[in-house]
Amino acid sequence: MKIKKGDKVQVIAGKDKGITGDVLAVYPDKNKVVVEGVNILKKHVRPSQLNPEGGIMSQEAPIDASNVMVYDTRKKVAGRVGYRFEGGKKIRINKKSGNEIKTAKR
Repeated sequence: MKIKKGDKVQVIAGKDKGITGDVLAVYPDKNKVVVEGVNILKKHVRPSQLNPEGGIMSQEAPIDASNVMVYDTRKKVAGRVGYRFEGGKKIRINKKSGNEIKTAKR
């Protein structure tokens, strides 16, 4: 899987098509990613010591990694992930724009 935690991605298919956000979690064994603000589900929570009121909470659910593409904020375009070698180091690039992929530090 070429998408990493902290990447800026754009959803290309599904009910949230066109939305961009950061990757919060990656599940390579299931080929799924959790993207900030995408695929929001309502979860009913019982009252507990940590949450004495309980209620309905919203949370992001995983979506398939094939439904997202890495997004380049400088050129405002989504593209596939490619690699380039510079100075003996392997650098991830956006194939459409040619720019290096910068991951947000979390």
